[in-house]
Amino acid sequence: MDTAVYTGSFDPITVGHLNVIQRSSRLVRRLIVGVGINAQKTWLFTPEERCELIRDSIPELDNVEIQVFQGLAVKFVRDCGARVMIRGVRPLTDIDAEFTMTSANRQLDSGVETVFLMSDPGFSHVSSSLIKQIAHLADDEQLAKFLPPQIIDRVRERLSSRVPTGARVE
Repeated sequence: MDTAVYTGSFDPITVGHLNVIQRSSRLVRRLIVGVGINAQKTWLFTPEERCELIRDSIPELDNVEIQVFQGLAVKFVRDCGARVMIRGVRPLTDIDAEFTMTSANRQLDSGVETVFLMSDPGFSHVSSSLIKQIAHLADDEQLAKFLPPQIIDRVRERLSSRVPTGARVE
């Protein structure tokens, strides 16, 4: 494979995401990390900030590009000139949703293949939602089990502001 695309929201990037990025980057010459925009969601970080957090978490990976996209992930993959979409899955918790999405993507563009990378067992419980719940309770050493150390301060700072990016303040 020459180019593959790994899409997600990455709000924020976790050690599980980082593991998939690192492993995927060894499989292809060029890996594009697509940071998705969904106007229906309330985000902790803007798309540009999420890209910066990813960049800061992977300084050693020179074959990884980070781009923001909106719309269908399968279309983004094609627009990148790729035919392979990487998906990271946690045991059991993601399989049903990923199967549904893969089936839909095959209908939308049968020329794009989805490759699943199972998360390493130590990351199967890690999610961005969990981080948002525990960050104010965990110390930096504990939080580093869930987040790349380079971004812990920024995540703490954003969470302490209590008003997520995109949220309404009335």
